[in-house]
Amino acid sequence: MKRREAPALEEIPVYLFTGFMDSGKTTLVNETLYDQDFGNGAKTLIIACEDGDVEYDEAKLKTINAKLLMIEKEEDFTEELLHNVNLQYLPEQVFIEYNGTWEMAKILETKLPDGWMIVQSLATVDATTYEMYLANMRSMIMEQLFKADVVIFNRCDDNTPKGKFRRSVKALNRKAQIVYERADGTIDEGDNEELPYDITQDFIDLSDADYGLWYLDAMDNPKRYDGKTVKFLALVYNPDKMRKKGMFVPGRFAMTCCAADIQFVGFKCKYPKADEIAHKSWITITAKVKVEFAKEYRGKGPVLYPVSIEPAEKPEDELVYFS
Repeated sequence: MKRREAPALEEIPVYLFTGFMDSGKTTLVNETLYDQDFGNGAKTLIIACEDGDVEYDEAKLKTINAKLLMIEKEEDFTEELLHNVNLQYLPEQVFIEYNGTWEMAKILETKLPDGWMIVQSLATVDATTYEMYLANMRSMIMEQLFKADVVIFNRCDDNTPKGKFRRSVKALNRKAQIVYERADGTIDEGDNEELPYDITQDFIDLSDADYGLWYLDAMDNPKRYDGKTVKFLALVYNPDKMRKKGMFVPGRFAMTCCAADIQFVGFKCKYPKADEIAHKSWITITAKVKVEFAKEYRGKGPVLYPVSIEPAEKPEDELVYFS
């Protein structure tokens, strides 16, 4: 039997809410719909894939032209079901509260109905349990965050290690905006970041333990380092196509969420004698940092200009970390 097609519609915005169990997804959806009057009466469909402590009030949802659909089994979340749901409800906007124990690949690889487009992905995190989950099921919790546009740490207080939390997310998802929300719902603007080196100094000698933190901070806040001189142990990335242009990339391999997720993180370095620096060699580099436009950064970022380069021995642990 031929499948019915939905009538042609304009783009239907889909807002995806992810996060581990009991992290506040339902509360965030409710706050968005009621407190912010999101959509201004547009026909809204909420697809909830998790039945948490906070529930939706279907009678109240009707007052804002919203309807609820529960999908309780991961195997039921299919292209066919979503197509039929689109025909049945004809929504003008869709909120998907995704199950924190389901694989993210399920939602990211499922073909959405024609016109549906994920325009924003928000992830919620309970700050009071984040470290425990990170220690015991890191891959599962980070999977919920790695594609989010906004990561909201809720239930924060004065003792929440916000800088540490930010780094753990940024190591995996550089583009994410990080928001800290206190238990009373107010936004906490500070992240009490503590760097392991003195940012006020013009010369910064970085240890292996410092490198990952410096990388994240320099990429997020390049102006902090404009004009400063840094020194660190680096592995050289210098293929022929780069050395011919008088540049190479000194950096390190860093572990993000697990041993299976290791990436090379380094900085563009302009050096007229780049052809003399062997690819995959170890060096101790001392370089001036200048904030410049670079296509590799898709904007302005830290570019290194070597003051000195010395051969170095490979360290016992080649990996650096973001904590």
